[in-house]
Amino acid sequence: MVLATVTAAVISGMTMVGRGLDVAHAEVERPARSVTASLQSDLGKYLDVQGAKDHFSAVSLRVTYADQRPDISVGAGTTRYGGGRPVTDKALWQIGSNTKAFTSVLLLQLEAEGKLSLRDKLGKWLPQYPAWRDVTIKQLLSMTSGIPSYTEQSAFLEDLDADPSKRFTLERLVSYVKGLPLGSAKYEYSNTNYLLAQMIVERASHDTYSDQLAERIIEPLGLNDTCLPPDCPPDTASRMPTPYSTHSVLPKHFNKSLPPLGLSWAQGAGGLVSSLKDMTAWDQALYSGRLLPAAQQRELETLVSAKTSKPIKTVTADDPLGFGLGVVKYAHPVAGTVWFYEGATFGSRVLHMYLPKSGMIIAIAVNSAVGEGDTLPDLAGNVYKTLSAHKAKPLGPRHQ
Repeated sequence: MVLATVTAAVISGMTMVGRGLDVAHAEVERPARSVTASLQSDLGKYLDVQGAKDHFSAVSLRVTYADQRPDISVGAGTTRYGGGRPVTDKALWQIGSNTKAFTSVLLLQLEAEGKLSLRDKLGKWLPQYPAWRDVTIKQLLSMTSGIPSYTEQSAFLEDLDADPSKRFTLERLVSYVKGLPLGSAKYEYSNTNYLLAQMIVERASHDTYSDQLAERIIEPLGLNDTCLPPDCPPDTASRMPTPYSTHSVLPKHFNKSLPPLGLSWAQGAGGLVSSLKDMTAWDQALYSGRLLPAAQQRELETLVSAKTSKPIKTVTADDPLGFGLGVVKYAHPVAGTVWFYEGATFGSRVLHMYLPKSGMIIAIAVNSAVGEGDTLPDLAGNVYKTLSAHKAKPLGPRHQ
């Protein structure tokens, strides 16, 4: 699934991870080898096994803690397939649908200020789409609107494949689905929802989406490596491992490079570029409630079952995946209840997993896209297992 492999990855990939993590909670002493060295080994093995198969050259990992323990940053591989500079912790990545939580937070902040309500209907804010006039903002954010996803339309894919650098407007992207029938109000992942949400941010704030991101999130949190193309610093592309497309839906670019900043097709649904350092800082603020009043934080975390489309209070082993407002809660078979998201573009994947009990965050990035058979959640499971085996006590200097 373009932009978010979250449903397929969590249901298929993470359950596979669980079968290999039965001893993850067994805390044993590792007297000689540091956790950093063990994690470096995990990444190296993953690159050796999956790099050629999934056509990526770089994999990066960052682990952060809620207490004063030093963060861990490790990487493996190079910035280009078949060569290039070694990947470092300064690398920037297309973070895909991790962007969606940013969009949700903007709308929730505007709601807290009385400028809109999530119960508002699109007829109020976007009257140019009369067929969707009764859809609420909350239905957009919870993926229960019934509006089809533009990223699944052949006309869009053909246009992108013809020119990956093409500058798409929001209106052009929405036009790919404007005349299609509205589906039922059940959980169905659609990237169009978050383009419409971006439009509402701009209408309600009388400002651009990019400026609202900067003013409300990027600057207050000091996310100096986070930007929305084309509003990025001049050196951004040079810091990014080359993105590689592995999607057959883009036949002209199969296993070929894509423009690092060619993300106008994603925008508020998945267009942000960031570092793993910024990503983990953002996730810590997001899940700790620093960005929203208590009422809006509860809204953010209000779940709809991906299995039944019904509201649920929490996830269980029988109903393991709940979609909030741009966030996902998952009943991990070993780690317990976690917040989890894997965002994907056509050339990159970035995964994060937040453990509420400890406040630990695991973030992983690779520079290729892959559809079915995504194993990045498996790597996250191996990382969790390694951290547990080492009691998550890193050695050595703090990585910045």
